Order: sequence, then C-alpha cells, then structure tokens
Amino acid sequence: MPQSDESIISLLKRLWRNLGKRRKAQFLALMVLMIFTSFAEVFSLGAVLPFLGVLTDPERVFQNDIIREFVGLLGVTTPHEMLLPVTIAFACAALMSGGMRLLQIWANTRVSFATGADLSIALYRRTLYQPYAVHVSRNSSNVIDAVSSKVNAVIFSGIIPVINMVTALLIILAIMVTLIVINPVIALSAFAGFGLTYAVVIKLTRARLKFNGVLIARESSRVVKSLQEGLGGIRDVLIDGNQSVYCDVYSRAVFPLRKAQGSNNFINQSPRYGVETISMILIAGLAYWMAGQPGGMALAIPVLGTLALGAQRMLPALQQVFAGWSSLQGSSASMEEVLDLLEQPLPENSGERQKGSLPFEQSLALRGLSFRYTQDAPEVLSAIDLIIHKGSRIGFIGTTGSGKSTLLDIVMGLLEPTKGVIEVDGIPVTLINRRLWQKHIAHVPQSIFLSDASIEENIALGVPKGKIDKERVRQAAQQAQIAELVESWPKKYETVVGERGVRLSGGQRQRIGIARALYKQADVIIFDEATSALDNQTEEAVMRAIHELDENLTILIIAHRLTTLKNCHHIVELNNGCVINVITYEEMKKSENIAKQEMYKKYINKIK
Repeated sequence: MPQSDESIISLLKRLWRNLGKRRKAQFLALMVLMIFTSFAEVFSLGAVLPFLGVLTDPERVFQNDIIREFVGLLGVTTPHEMLLPVTIAFACAALMSGGMRLLQIWANTRVSFATGADLSIALYRRTLYQPYAVHVSRNSSNVIDAVSSKVNAVIFSGIIPVINMVTALLIILAIMVTLIVINPVIALSAFAGFGLTYAVVIKLTRARLKFNGVLIARESSRVVKSLQEGLGGIRDVLIDGNQSVYCDVYSRAVFPLRKAQGSNNFINQSPRYGVETISMILIAGLAYWMAGQPGGMALAIPVLGTLALGAQRMLPALQQVFAGWSSLQGSSASMEEVLDLLEQPLPENSGERQKGSLPFEQSLALRGLSFRYTQDAPEVLSAIDLIIHKGSRIGFIGTTGSGKSTLLDIVMGLLEPTKGVIEVDGIPVTLINRRLWQKHIAHVPQSIFLSDASIEENIALGVPKGKIDKERVRQAAQQAQIAELVESWPKKYETVVGERGVRLSGGQRQRIGIARALYKQADVIIFDEATSALDNQTEEAVMRAIHELDENLTILIIAHRLTTLKNCHHIVELNNGCVINVITYEEMKKSENIAKQEMYKKYINKIK
C-alpha cells in the first residue's frame, strides 16, 4: 500500500504523462476558456460600480467626461436618462458572466469524465496484459478496486479539483485586479484577511488529510475484498452460517473508510463559513469608516456594493482552491496506486494480433527446464528434460506439490522458465513468438470459469455473439457429451447459465469447459484434472470421444484417476519437481499390482 510520500506536484506530473494527446489538447483548450471566463467576471464586476453610482447619485456620475461622452452616443442627455442603458449593460454583463461559468462547468465536467474513462480503460488494459506470474502474485480485489472506485477518486478528487483550482485562481486574480483599481487599500486588506484564514486552516489540516488519504486507499481495497470473499463463497457461508463473520469483516473495513471520507468532507467545507463571517465583519467595519469620510454614504455605497459583490464572487473561488487542495491531499494515496498500475510495463506487441502461427509438425521439447516463483523461493521444477511428439497422448501423475500444474503452465506460456527452454520443432519459444505458440493450445482447468451468459457464448468464450459458429458449438458439445442434455432444455444453447455457472452442476460446468476447448479447434489440448467432477461412466465417454479425435491432436492430461490415462501413450511421473519415470499405462498398472501384492504379503505376515 503506498504511503503517499510523493508530492502532489509529482503525482500531477505523472498523471499528465499518462494522458493521451487528445486529452492534453482538450485541457489546453480549457485553459483558454478559463481565461475568457475570468474576463467575463471582470466585466460583470466592473459594471457594478457605474450601476450603483447611477442609482445613488446620477449627477455625480454624469459629471465624468468619459461616461458623458459614452452615453451621449446612445442619445442620453440628462443624468436620469442613464439608468435604463446602464441597467441593460449590467444585466448583459451578468448574463455573459453566468453563461461563461456554465460553459466552463460543462467543459470541465465533460473533459474530466472522458479522461477518467481513458484512465480506467488504460489501467484495465495494462492489467490484462500483465504476465500470469504477476496476476497470481497479487490480490485481484486491489485491481478491481483501483479500476472501479480509485479511478473515480482520481476524477472527483484529482482531475476535477485541479481544473476547478486553476479556474478559481484565474477568477480570483481577475477580481483582485478589478478591486485594486477601484480601491487598492480595501481590496488588499480583504484579500489578506481571507488568505490568512485559509493559510491557517491548511497548516492545521495537512497531516490529517494525508493520513485519511492513506486510510481511504487501504480500506476501500478491504471493502472490495470482503465483498468478493463473502459473495464468492456464498454456498459455504450459508451452510456454515458465517454471515455474521463476513458482516463483521465488512463493517471493520467500511466504518473507518466512511469516517475518513466524512472527515475529509468536513475539512473541505468548513473554512467557507468562517471566512464568510470575517467578510461580513470586514464590510460592516468599512461601511462605518467610509460613512465618516467626505461624500458620506453616497460615495461609500457604490464602492461597498462592488466590494460586496467581489467578495461574493471571490469567496466561492477561494473555497474551490482550498477544497481542491484538500481533495488532492486526501486522494494522493489512491492516485499513487492508480498511477502505479497505469505505469505497468506492457509486453512487446501487446494488443497486436500476430499473424500466422509457430509451426508444430514434429515435437515439443523441454530442455533443462527449471522454475522458481521468486529468486528466494525453492525450485518448483528442476532440470526437466522431456520430448512430446505431435499427436501423442501424455498423462502426468504425481503427489500434490510435485509440479504437474506448474509444468503445464510453462508449456502453455503462462509462466517463463527460470532456466532451460521450450522448443517447438526446434524453435525456442520466447516472449516474441509466445503468442504464436499459444494459438495451438486449448486449456481445460479443474475449475471452469463461466460467465453469466448463454451456453453457446460460454462454449465460444471471447467470440462476439454475432460471430459464433453455431454448428461448431453443437459439434463441440457433442464431443464433450453435453449436447443431448442441452438440446433437451427449452432454450437449448441460448440457456443462460447464471453467474459463475451457478445454475449448472459441477459435471455440466466441466463438460462446457471441455466443449470450449474443442470449439477452439486447437491442436494441443491440456486437461488439468478437468474430469474430476464427472462420474466414471461420463468421464470414460468424454475421454474416449477426445482420444478418437484427429490423430494429429496432442493431448496432455493431469488426472486424479489413473483410469483416465489408460489411452495415453506415455505417463510422466513427477516427484519434488523432477521427472522420475516415463512409462506406459500397462507398465504402471503392472507396478501398481506388484505394489499391492507386496502390501498384501506384509499384511498376511503381520497377521501370522
């Protein structure tokens, strides 16, 4: 979990580097729009002074040579005739200012959320393209949380606040320049009072915001993790009656999360009310002071009115700057986590569909293959030398932890060997041509993933619905011994299986997994205990159908029952990551019978 030691400026620079050219151009266009918005604010604020002056003392205003010449162009010849054009000008200035602010908000929101979508897509894409070893080394709930909620934090607490801060700063600058022109002493005094208040609040809240940010990043991942675990294992939860345990885990994550979010929200909003109070006291004091000056209230009201309107415009802008700063402080840990995932290295040629395939006409050779998950971890596989000829059926047996599944993960290109090489027809499989080799492979795991979609969509997983070959689906289902069952259902291959295939039995899910591999029409099929949920009769029928397929089809099987391997040409026995034997099924049965006889003799002798 990041501790958010990185500065906000550094995080924003990283975020900028991760934006596309189009978004960068849009942000630059926003800057131009912000400048026009600030000019509109100046124009509307500048229109207040003559408007209030005409209302209170039109004769004094009419005495100004510049104003008299300007209104003379409009046909105004007396002081009281100025009221209508000045009122219209003031209303137009207000409309223009309001319209520009609305346009600014619309543009800010549109660009911010489009940028958030870009970041979310890029993050998900980079995550999907990471090697298998990366996926098994981290908790998926952290990634899901980052893609869904932490990207939202970047939008709402990162991108939007920065845009609002820049807009607000430009507006504050424009208002300050206007007020200084009108009365520099009053303007600078007011700004100093407001600025000092926010500076004190920033000093007092910085540490709390950073602490809350780290807590929010950590607890939001825990919330997703608790939801995944509780709902993912709902059968066991219901059977064991452990609902209260999972509710307790969820509450221990969600209460600190909401408390920290609430604390940040209070810090964001609270300074505004103190500053508003100070501004009212300041204006009251200025009114009292100016009333005693030459010209009295007639001169004071236009200046105070302009100052009041300026303060009314400036205070929300100051609050936006502070709220933006506090949001950035509070979301820095989440932003850092998102940026770390965005900056994951992408494999070469990622996203590109490599044409052709790696030729596989003769054999697959494993030469000196060794593997360990980390440099400090013990070897899972050691010095594996094995040649698998095309069209052969090879079984793999061994105790739990002997390295069977890891070996086949390496064969499939999911894991990269620590030492040694895989050769296909004498050509080494590398990072560059690995996808070409994987085109040959279909995999049937023990635990079958099913999406909440129809049978045919699950058999042709990853193929757009409009491009599914229905005849090929039916043929694959027949070979997997599930077609008769599916075709007896009312909706047949359009039957929806439910989330994770909850509406199907374990055996039905496995047969759909086998049909999926057969639909792919790969020439290497790998079964990792894929028939463990089938009864003996169905398993025998499925395996017989598979072994009767094209003789050029290469089949690698890890099985929990030895009878599953009876049609294999060879059986590879592993122990402690090493190949200790390569035998036929008949030789294995013979040695098994001898072992049973020896055990029986020992038992008889013990009885005697």
